Amino acid sequence: MTISGHHQGTLVHREARPEDLAGIDAIDGSFTTDRAFTVTATGTGFSIDETQVDPPLRKVFPEEDADGDLPGAHTLVAVDGERVCGYVTTTYQAWNRRLTIADLAVSPDHRGRGIGAGLLHRTMDRARGLGAGHVWLEVTNVNAPAIRLYRRAGFTFCGLDTSLYEGTESAGETALFMSRRC
Repeated sequence: MTISGHHQGTLVHREARPEDLAGIDAIDGSFTTDRAFTVTATGTGFSIDETQVDPPLRKVFPEEDADGDLPGAHTLVAVDGERVCGYVTTTYQAWNRRLTIADLAVSPDHRGRGIGAGLLHRTMDRARGLGAGHVWLEVTNVNAPAIRLYRRAGFTFCGLDTSLYEGTESAGETALFMSRRC
């Protein structure tokens, strides 16, 4: 799939090659946001509401969070000219027909150009090709930019874990699970 790039050449989505690894590793997945999703316990469950964050929050993911060594992982890249500017890594579990998005990142200077949406579109195509029933992902509640992208792409909240990040640099954040039927 080729999409006209924004101010730079042509954007191509393709399967990652070994020579793409350095470009994938070089993508800065950090972000700054003035919004987050607040999770509040209720009498019968939880509510999730988008709220203002003041001052804006800067999130940098620890390097050990990289998902490139997952067994059976499949990575698609978005390449602008010769530069990898985004990628999505997925795994597939046949027993429940679930394609899991393990990681998705777009370089900061390429954000807001539809690259993440394009990678999600290609991920949905792959899921349907594998016979997946749904695509699933986990995202921290403070990653409002990613959550908005996923919601625009048709993903909905399907669960959460208030303890997943305990003992990590992300302690205090809540893992939100989202899915989309194929």
